[in-house]
Amino acid sequence: MSQPVEVDVVIVGGGLAGLSAARRLDRAGVEWLLVEGSDRLGGRIATDVLDGWRMDRGFQVLNTAYPRLPALVDVDALDMRYFTSGVLVRRGGGLHRLENPLRDPLATPQTLTSGVGTFADRLKFAALATRCATLPVAKLLDAPETTTQEMLRHAGLSHRIIEEVLRPFFSGVFAERALDTSSHVAAMVLRSFTRGRIGVPAAGMAALPAAIAGPLPFPQLLIGARTLSIGPGMVVTEGGEIHCRAIIVATDPLTAAALLPRLPRPEVHGLTTFYFGAGRAPIDEPILLLDGDRREIIANTVVLSNAAPEYAPSGKSLIAATIVGVSAPSSASEAVIRVELSRIYGAPTDDWELLNVVTIPQALPAARTPQARLRKPVALGDGLFVAGDHRDSPSIQGALAGGWRAAGAVLASIGAGIGV
Repeated sequence: MSQPVEVDVVIVGGGLAGLSAARRLDRAGVEWLLVEGSDRLGGRIATDVLDGWRMDRGFQVLNTAYPRLPALVDVDALDMRYFTSGVLVRRGGGLHRLENPLRDPLATPQTLTSGVGTFADRLKFAALATRCATLPVAKLLDAPETTTQEMLRHAGLSHRIIEEVLRPFFSGVFAERALDTSSHVAAMVLRSFTRGRIGVPAAGMAALPAAIAGPLPFPQLLIGARTLSIGPGMVVTEGGEIHCRAIIVATDPLTAAALLPRLPRPEVHGLTTFYFGAGRAPIDEPILLLDGDRREIIANTVVLSNAAPEYAPSGKSLIAATIVGVSAPSSASEAVIRVELSRIYGAPTDDWELLNVVTIPQALPAARTPQARLRKPVALGDGLFVAGDHRDSPSIQGALAGGWRAAGAVLASIGAGIGV
């Protein structure tokens, strides 16, 4: 399509934040245009389909408790496939189960007698998770801010349960092993995991941005238009200049910092996902497995096709293993991952087929202290605004909320649709 030369608002970036902003502006009746440099929408969320295998760009899940989700998408229409509410922890020669007692009260006795941590640890962690799930968000964010590790220690949890369960779990969530992510971010993560269900759409995670973009008028989505520069009232793409009243930069954080020099360059964390295909699943349950033996190689692993059979060809199983950091695929690294997966699952992996290795250098923005109330300013002055999970919390929720919030700031700035 031809590129317009003038519009009220230009949104740069077609990921979750940009699409969320577009939905709010569209609802308010504002004239907007979204420009996306790649050949698709979705940003960091994408699904590749190869020979019947459905592989997301890195292991990602959707949490039904994300507050911004219901305003943007009908979760039921995504045809969700859910995982078991809890984890299995490999420690020594056994797998130990920890489940969410608020979601599955019948699992409480089994969780309390699990072989991970001490009995007191499990009671204290249940109390911490319940507190995060039930207290108002304002009270959680009023609490003194520390690191995630300090928060866990202040809750009275032992070194053992932190190392055997919580460090591997949170390292996969935050893409960092030191657990120096803000305790405010950790509290909101625990809140969502305790209150919601975790799953993937049957068609893959790419179904989420597709559903959010669905109601938007297609002519206002300019795909394949790389943005070269941004200035007050003007966006320059490869197709020319677009003049506007306001600009929302909703790209990844490093691109945003390059386009907006006044924006600090944020720290980002990387993740690597190994995808294997197997003729038989090593376990039958759709549940996340953690390494409680403190090897610190694999953060988590899951048989995705146990939850979503659509992710694998008939009669096959898809296994994902997530590594903290960016690991260049090699025969040596593959061999190590196979050995670790064999130990964690207690099953041979020699006949598994390595399908893909997905490296994501910018998987998540870092969220070190201080994060305060998790909301950084989105208005930069001169009609420039910024949106994304690097301005809120590092998550799908943060991206959706960040885009919605930036659009609200634009509406207030240009005097249209206030309160929408």
